[in-house]
Amino acid sequence: MSITTARKGAVGLAILEAQYHVDQFNAAYGDILDRGDYAAWVDLFTQDCLYKVIPRENHDAGLPLCTMALESQGMLKDRAYGITNTLFHAPYYQRHVIGVAQVLTDNGVEIKATANYAVFRTKPGSVSEVYNVGRYLDVFLRTPDGLKLKERLCVFDSELILNSLIYPI
Repeated sequence: MSITTARKGAVGLAILEAQYHVDQFNAAYGDILDRGDYAAWVDLFTQDCLYKVIPRENHDAGLPLCTMALESQGMLKDRAYGITNTLFHAPYYQRHVIGVAQVLTDNGVEIKATANYAVFRTKPGSVSEVYNVGRYLDVFLRTPDGLKLKERLCVFDSELILNSLIYPI
C-alpha cells in the first residue's frame, strides 16, 4: 500500500467517524425536541452559538431576514423559558425526521455538515401534517463533552410556516 493510499484511507475513516458522531448528535437533537426538553436543547449549543430559521429564498439570495435568529446560548435559554412558561397556544406534538449527514469539512476541531430534515406536527385528535421541511447547515465544535453546535441554520423550503414558529426546528 502506498503512502497516498494510506492517507486517503485514513481521511475516509475520519470522515466516516465524523459522520457517525454528527448522525448520533442529530438523532439526539430530534429526540430532545420531540420530548419537549428545551433545557437539554440549549445545552447542545456553545455559549457563542448562532441558531437561525431562514427561508430558502432568503438564504439563497444572501438576504439576512430570518424567521428566527438567536445569537447566543443566552438567547436560546430565553426562547426555552418562553416556550415552557409564557407562550399559550393549542397543544401539538412535533416529530423530527433527520436524514443522514453529509460532512463537508473536518479539521479535527470543527466539523461543517449538512442534513435534510422534515418536521411533522400532530394536534391531539387530529391527523399529522408536514410542518417544516428543509436542511440544516451546521458548524459543530468538538468539546470534552462531545459535539456542540456552534452554528445551526435551518433553511426551510416553503415560503410559509403553518401558523407560527413556536418550537425549535
